[in-house]
Amino acid sequence: MTISFLLNGETVEIEGASPTTTLLDWLREDRGLTGTKEGCNEGDCGACTVMVTDMDEAKALNACILFLPQLHGKAVRTVEGVSGPRGEAHPVQQAMVDHHGSQCGFCTPGFVMSMVASHCNGATDHDTQLAGNLCRCTGYAPIIRAAEAVEGQPVPVWVKDAAPGGAPDPMLPRSSDELARAYAARPEATLVAGATDVGLWVTKQLRDLDPVIFLTGCDDLKEISIDDHTIRFGAMVDMNRMGAALAPLHPSYAEMIRRYASVQVRHAATVGGNIANGSPIGDNPPALIALGATLHMRHSERRRSLPLEEFFLDYGKQDRAPGEFVEAVSFPRQPDRLKCYKLSKRFDQDISAVCGCFNITLDEGTVTAARIAFGGMAGIPKRAATVEAALLGRPWSCETINDAKSGFDADFTPLSDMRASAEYRLETARAMLERYFAESHGATGNVLEVTA
Repeated sequence: MTISFLLNGETVEIEGASPTTTLLDWLREDRGLTGTKEGCNEGDCGACTVMVTDMDEAKALNACILFLPQLHGKAVRTVEGVSGPRGEAHPVQQAMVDHHGSQCGFCTPGFVMSMVASHCNGATDHDTQLAGNLCRCTGYAPIIRAAEAVEGQPVPVWVKDAAPGGAPDPMLPRSSDELARAYAARPEATLVAGATDVGLWVTKQLRDLDPVIFLTGCDDLKEISIDDHTIRFGAMVDMNRMGAALAPLHPSYAEMIRRYASVQVRHAATVGGNIANGSPIGDNPPALIALGATLHMRHSERRRSLPLEEFFLDYGKQDRAPGEFVEAVSFPRQPDRLKCYKLSKRFDQDISAVCGCFNITLDEGTVTAARIAFGGMAGIPKRAATVEAALLGRPWSCETINDAKSGFDADFTPLSDMRASAEYRLETARAMLERYFAESHGATGNVLEVTA
């Protein structure tokens, strides 16, 4: 496999590298570019942030869980490539100096690269943009002031890279058709979409994944289709794009996606990868199940569709044959009745202890339809079938809610682990139903607001 991309404006070609060599290791060990730091090595701290430009936009990404083949045909900027050709500082660098945004300096390159990427894109939601970068010395106030100081300043021409494209390779398919042929021929291969989870198989579990097929170049799997009847996301739609598309349609879902890891992770993580991984604590499946989603699968030239909840069979087991992959997920266009409640110990960048998603339809005060799904309550994402049945045909009242709450004990037998006890999970699930009921009657709440 020959991998070609731009690195700080210069073309590099890599022959014979392991497909699971991370960009972080290659930069530090092969190129001597040690400004990109290794912190957690799992995509949480942001010390390894680089900027990657493809055909869509400049993206801040974590180099520690980014494999070299994912960069084929793209452009990479590290902190060493941010200053100008005559050594002139990028506006972000100068602002960090002016506002004293650095102390020990270990986290600074990652912050700078996140800020450079957001500056390129004109983003000004700095708390969100920097949620994936950790600082324990300076604190965030001077860093946020630095980010605010460069708002509206021109983007330096030297960081405006154009993605160069790359030569074809069967393990780097450029379409779902090429992927279907490659995967049918090598069904034992590991598919890598964003590597936000698979990357940890390598960096933490030291697994050998060869052979590997990378889906990064499958542009037709990155399509979003919204019409009067159906909303469809291709499997390679990243979570930031998904959240932006959902914001005007299902804002509670979009807000949950904002809490889904960090900007760096959401730039890489894909809707198809999150589903195919089959995690019982993935945040996407409960929301999609509550919306009545259909999963679209493909093996070679054969396609099939099934209700998303039927894809998850048991812990670590999904209804997917060797050589078959997730092509898309879709759900009906519908009035927004969806509420998603993510419970985690941290607001940002944390795995859910419980994620509950509620979609309940009323007709003249009577429940006519109910789809309620949870993550973190079983070995798979799962509907609360008993609770749903207890609501159907009943008046939307406190009495109905109280009667239905006992159904959670029949629907779920959660585990106790480091995130929450079984009892706590059940109690919070009941509380989420109560919250949905209260919000349907106009109550409001925000976990970021503190009142006396």
